[in-house]
Amino acid sequence: MSAESEAEAAVARAAERSIVVGYDESPGSEQALRWAVEEARLRQSPLVVCHAWHWPYPRRPVVGEVLTQLEGIGSAVVAEGVRHARELAPTVDVRPLLVRGVASAVLLAALRNAELAVLGSRGQGGFEELRVGSAAVQVPAHSVRPVVIVGHDGVAAREGMARIVVGADGSPAGQAALEFAFEEAELRGGAVRAVCCWLDVGDLTGQDGLPFVDRRKIRADAEAGFREAVSALMRRRPAVPVTIEFIAERPERAIIDAARDATLLVLGSRGVGSTPTMLVGPVTQAALSEAACPVAVTPPLG
Repeated sequence: MSAESEAEAAVARAAERSIVVGYDESPGSEQALRWAVEEARLRQSPLVVCHAWHWPYPRRPVVGEVLTQLEGIGSAVVAEGVRHARELAPTVDVRPLLVRGVASAVLLAALRNAELAVLGSRGQGGFEELRVGSAAVQVPAHSVRPVVIVGHDGVAAREGMARIVVGADGSPAGQAALEFAFEEAELRGGAVRAVCCWLDVGDLTGQDGLPFVDRRKIRADAEAGFREAVSALMRRRPAVPVTIEFIAERPERAIIDAARDATLLVLGSRGVGSTPTMLVGPVTQAALSEAACPVAVTPPLG
């Protein structure tokens, strides 16, 4: 095993069966920390406050004193995150994780054995108008665990029961999204609103579609499959109130509108129609940029 592989394995062991939160003292990471603390409390899991530090110029030599200073700054950052988390939830087991490396790579290594990760939509750096940073796309795109992205503006207070909105399209990642949504609703004593959008190209263009194809039957079969997938989860978690919606709208707009007052929006990383070159599917990409609530991104069921 190479030194790099050994380091990744050590990071994965440190975060085993925990909630991992990426923390860099940015406003987004502060909001992510709050969400992660509550998630750890509800799941009765350890919370790992993770901070990655690195020398940003790989082809430039650097003296040891500079690296020591950078590591010291990183250590102070992660210590502040741990202190804040313990203030928010004194009963949660909070652990620091300081690793030299690029943030997305460090978080992905930690997620191998973790339950899930929580990140801010953007960290330190970038520009003021940037809504989604690179780690908030890279980590959900490649993670083997669910990743919750919390927006820069934080989590708005919601009155009454927690509302979990989930978009599903029959893809493996969409099925994982349904399961995660029901799990979160049960943890939070909330309800699920399951939404499937049907987009018929023939309806949009006025064309009749392919010959010898019964578009009505295809739509009816798709709706029946969606309802059965949701019903199967309802039988497993009967205490969760559920609303099922099968609607003929563009999914990007319909899903974001449905989650306007939600506690959490859950989507698969790549759904039907996504190409292998996409980091995340177009609906998920739009939600990460525009959704008013935190967005959970699930990988396909393995």
